Amino acid sequence: MSPEIVVFREVQRFRQWWLWLIVLSVPGVCLYGVIQQIVFDRPFGDDPLSDAGLLVVTVVFGGGVPVLFSVVNLTVEVRSDGLYIRYFPFHLRFRRIPFDTIARFEARTYSPLKEFGGWGIRWGKEGRAYSVSGDRGLQIEFKNGRKLLIGSKKADELAMAMGNAIKEGLRSAP
Repeated sequence: MSPEIVVFREVQRFRQWWLWLIVLSVPGVCLYGVIQQIVFDRPFGDDPLSDAGLLVVTVVFGGGVPVLFSVVNLTVEVRSDGLYIRYFPFHLRFRRIPFDTIARFEARTYSPLKEFGGWGIRWGKEGRAYSVSGDRGLQIEFKNGRKLLIGSKKADELAMAMGNAIKEGLRSAP
């Protein structure tokens, strides 16, 4: 297998309805403030911003938060030379995890809230986690003792692809 061959690929996005309800409440509150303060000339809040400040906050947060959540995605690829992860837009390029740095891995069920405090790029007692949704993932333990959990809707397929790619790499090694 050559390094450019992708044997597994998964792209995950934030699609939970309840999360989008929260995300879309941000522009809703901002728009309400603009209407109250600028249209009806009633100060919005106990210590209101200037009209210009309120408009800036509305554009940055009311527009920026939904746009951010619409572009965020976790892409996981198993290639013949390693595991590749990109949590866009926080990682602009893929991060490669060479197979020879991994001591063991397994697909498992986990508790995002209890173990890592939620979804996203998280740190917990059990190491770091990259997740978008759900409660399944690939648990990796590195030879240096560190741990990484990668959330996946296809955790079993991901683990199988990793095992196959590692075996294939061992077979083709000189």
